[in-house]
Amino acid sequence: MTRRHISTGTPWEAIAGYSRAVQVGSLIYVSGTTAADTTGQILHVDDAYEQMVYVLKKIEAALKQLDSSLQDVVRTRVYVTNMDDIEQVTKAHCEFFGKIRPANTLVEVSRLATPEMLVEVEVDAVVQEQG
Repeated sequence: MTRRHISTGTPWEAIAGYSRAVQVGSLIYVSGTTAADTTGQILHVDDAYEQMVYVLKKIEAALKQLDSSLQDVVRTRVYVTNMDDIEQVTKAHCEFFGKIRPANTLVEVSRLATPEMLVEVEVDAVVQEQG
């Protein structure tokens, strides 16, 4: 079975030794993704909606590198640091996945890697195996 992985260049990928996404056969697993740019700077501080949009675009780009798309996503897991942000976060989730309708989990956590991170998302996707 073929294994492929991609990175997006955030500092934590190298420091912690992980990939943004890994594909094994027809399955793709996207790591927890936050609103950190390639330098590690957190974008859209204090705006859960904008962080969620940024995160989902980052996930979409990672999937594209594996010849996949959001259409292939079958599960999303969303972690928020404040459940009061649920309306903003679910609004963005629906904008990207409203027609795809993957299985979803949304939970509040006490904190993420840095205080500026309001949301973290991981997804699983299933694609047609190539080859």
